[in-house]
Formats: sequence, C-alpha cells, structure tokens
Amino acid sequence: MKILLVEDEPKLAKVIAKALKSFSYTVDIVDDGKAAYDRIRLYHNDYDLVILDLLLPGIGGHIVCRRVREQNIDIPILILTAKVDTASKVDLLRRGADDYLAKPFSLDELEARINALLRRPKGALSEILSVGDLEVNITERSVKKNGRLINLTLKEFSLLEYFVRNKNRVISRDELLSHVWDFNYTSFFSNSVDVHIKNLRKKISDDGGDNLIETVRGIGYRLVEPIAMNMTLQKQIA
Repeated sequence: MKILLVEDEPKLAKVIAKALKSFSYTVDIVDDGKAAYDRIRLYHNDYDLVILDLLLPGIGGHIVCRRVREQNIDIPILILTAKVDTASKVDLLRRGADDYLAKPFSLDELEARINALLRRPKGALSEILSVGDLEVNITERSVKKNGRLINLTLKEFSLLEYFVRNKNRVISRDELLSHVWDFNYTSFFSNSVDVHIKNLRKKISDDGGDNLIETVRGIGYRLVEPIAMNMTLQKQIA
C-alpha cells in the first residue's frame, strides 16, 4: 500500500516515514500545502491514503482537504493536528477528513488508525488475501503456502500484495513502479521491478511447480490464480 505524507517539519516527517516503511508501506513525502494538493489532484489513483498535517506553508491542510473533496476525490485522509477541541474536530470532519490524530501521538496508534482507514473503502480491503494455496496476511505481513511460512522482504511483500489484489489482471512495470515504489522512481528503474519479481517467483513457487506470476511480453506481469491458469491451458490445448 502506498501513502502520501504531507508534513513540513523535516525531523517529524523522517520519523513518520521510517515508521510507515517498517509497517510495509511505500511512502512519498511532500512539505508544502499547494504541492500536496497538486500531487493529490493529479496522482490520487497512485495512493491508498493521505496523512495530512494542518499547519503547512503554501495553503493549510484544512484547505487542501476541502479542495480535494470538492474535486470528488475520495482517497482516505488522516489529519495530524495539535488542536483537540471538539469544534476543531467537527470542522475537520465537515471539510472531508476521514479521521484525525492529535499530536503528540504514538506510532502504534498511527498504525492502528491507518489500518482502520484502509479497511473502510467499499469493504474491498480484506486482512487476509488468498490465491490458490497462497495466503497473504496483511495485518501480520506474513505469507504462507500450503501452511508453510515464506520469508519475504518488505518490497517483495508489497509486490505480492498488489498482485493478489489485482489477480488475473495484466499489470505494467510502470504501474508497479507507481504503486510499490516511491515517487522518485521512474520507468528508467524498471529493471529493479524485474529483479524483485524474479526473486519473488522463486519464493512463492513450489519446486518444479506452477509459476503464479507470468510475464506478458512487452507489457508487464500477471498473477494468475490456479483455476484461471488451468482454463488458459485447456484453451491452448483445445
């Protein structure tokens, strides 16, 4: 999952970003209100959540939130605020915030709030995803195949989660870079995608067994669940 962190205090941004990456999220950081609004407006489909500070240069976080909602962009927004009075909380919710976290806060609470928000949209985000005999536990960030635990790096886990959420759909390298890597990566680094997927394939495939992640020549990759894989083979044989 990919998060946009909007925070202008460098030390705090660094601490939060480090924690988010340890939670297996990909993080982009923006330190200006106007830049944040432009990023969300243009690239909101690349992000799963926005963590937005209120006091920002350019325009304030409350204005960013309002303008985003005026554009009918429904990305979850978690506000970081030093204001804890009831009137301020009500105002934030009316402007379109999904939740708020009062400063100072613990990183454990931040993770809990994020998990709660990411479970909300359209009921689509399950804690346990599966494809064939592969089970991906989002909460525990663990992967099992036939009940056997598989050790993945954070990037491999993020790739697998994105593949499983989009199973049977062809995904381009650029899309993977956009969702699993941070904003500074470009298609120039697509070889990094290939290397990580090669390593991921080795770990999730049985010895000599089917490869769940297939290469679609000239486009990208697709994770094919076993039923769909068998149907494809039957069509080819026929």
